[in-house]
Amino acid sequence: MNNLTLRQLRYFDAVATHAHFGRAADACAVSQPALSVQIKDLEESFGAPLLERTTRSVRLTTFGEDVLARVRQILRDVDELADMARAAHSGLAGRLRLGVIPTIAPYLLPTLLRDIKTAFPDMSLMVRETMTANLISELHAGKIDTAIVALPVSEPAFAEVPLWTEDFVLVRPANEASAPVPAPEALERERLLLLEEGHCFRDQALSFCSLPTARPHEGLDGSSLSTLVQMVGAGLGVTVIPEMAVPVDTPSAQVTVARFAGARPARTIGMIWRTSSPLGTQLEAFSDVVRASGQALRTS
Repeated sequence: MNNLTLRQLRYFDAVATHAHFGRAADACAVSQPALSVQIKDLEESFGAPLLERTTRSVRLTTFGEDVLARVRQILRDVDELADMARAAHSGLAGRLRLGVIPTIAPYLLPTLLRDIKTAFPDMSLMVRETMTANLISELHAGKIDTAIVALPVSEPAFAEVPLWTEDFVLVRPANEASAPVPAPEALERERLLLLEEGHCFRDQALSFCSLPTARPHEGLDGSSLSTLVQMVGAGLGVTVIPEMAVPVDTPSAQVTVARFAGARPARTIGMIWRTSSPLGTQLEAFSDVVRASGQALRTS
């Protein structure tokens, strides 16, 4: 077998992830022909095909599936070697890959990015915004170093560090400002607008309102909190959003914000990372900056 290269392994991982040569090439910032050549060389080195190619799709062969598991472990190990080198320094330096869920990213990142630049001037931050399930998968695979999510995640392979807790608030059309705040279980009768399926915030809102997760679909789900608020302003229903979204998403809409009586719904924001990461100590320091940024948002 000829010598394999990390470049070939990363290209193979990208093709397996995207199931498409063009998208994999874009993700790797190379041309599609260059990527295809490297994959072909890799298959020749193994003496067996890794991929089944059709005019519309790419899928792994049985052998390719077995190889992919080993390749991803190798890539994780290589990335952790780089992390060990970074951990030898007293502070964070070099690249850090951070994941953030969409119901946090647009509200926290402007403050956090400024604070990180001050606290860790030698660090290059790469941000990935996607839903929790994707971040968990990418953290397991070593594609990101840490993530800011709603806790608990309850993954044995991850360390969890709580950062702060924030309340949820009710958003209604502006003409309902003087109306009594309904009980949570009554929100369904007022047409509760929610994020589309896959967002953990959707499940949290349903749980608070004692509604089934598999509720009937009315075609009025939103892809972002901002969209939900605008839908409320148009009179399509009511919604629930986290406090950090209020100063960003509500000023431009004809809505009113109210707090629930009694026990208030809330979520705990925290950071997670692999317990095997050599950067554990540095990520603890990073989490302190995230916590301070979140606190600044809540008091501003």
